[in-house]
Amino acid sequence: MTRKERIGIFGGTFNPVHSGHVRAAAEVRARFALDRVLFVPSFIPPHKETAKVASPRDRMAMVELALRRYRRLVPSPIEIEAGGTSYSIVTLNKVRALHPGARIFFILGADAFREIETWREWRRVLEGCQFIVTTRPGSRLAGARDALAEEYRSGVLEVRPTTRLSEAVFAAFRIFFTPIDAVDVSSTGVRTRVRAGRPLRGLVPAPVEGYIREHGLYRIPTP
Repeated sequence: MTRKERIGIFGGTFNPVHSGHVRAAAEVRARFALDRVLFVPSFIPPHKETAKVASPRDRMAMVELALRRYRRLVPSPIEIEAGGTSYSIVTLNKVRALHPGARIFFILGADAFREIETWREWRRVLEGCQFIVTTRPGSRLAGARDALAEEYRSGVLEVRPTTRLSEAVFAAFRIFFTPIDAVDVSSTGVRTRVRAGRPLRGLVPAPVEGYIREHGLYRIPTP
């Protein structure tokens, strides 16, 4: 079976991007042999309180700084440039247009996957691409399958260290549950440490820490 190009979409607010984001994307990229993973910061995230979010320009700049050492982890401004509320179905259609014929994978944590039926046109998203669902601190894969509509459950594969991810496997399954060696860090925790004047070493890439300090981001809690 001919190998198709494999593109991962790793979307999020990235407020700010942190070391856990980068490590998770790098691990998934290697495990699934993705040709590239697109980091797609949202312009207006549909499930976030926007008053607490840094500007799109700042979040995009931090993603670019975080990824400059990684050839296959690629910053993508498609949602930032479009403006408006960032919906997965719109992003998916744009990536498909840019990479016709590729296998497109949404990469997200199990906690976010449990909320998939709250997404706009969620059935079209599920049927229009494939999903890589990962563990993260405080969120296990157990129960994520139960959040999925019955008709999609037969398309789930739990990926183990011995699983060989071939084109035949990708043709047979649409949703892949995979554990990763996640870093226990969150954007909320990073913002809290900035406000407290505490160091960020190891929690965000060094250039991102420098950008946060230089631009005075997250110093004052939003009322």
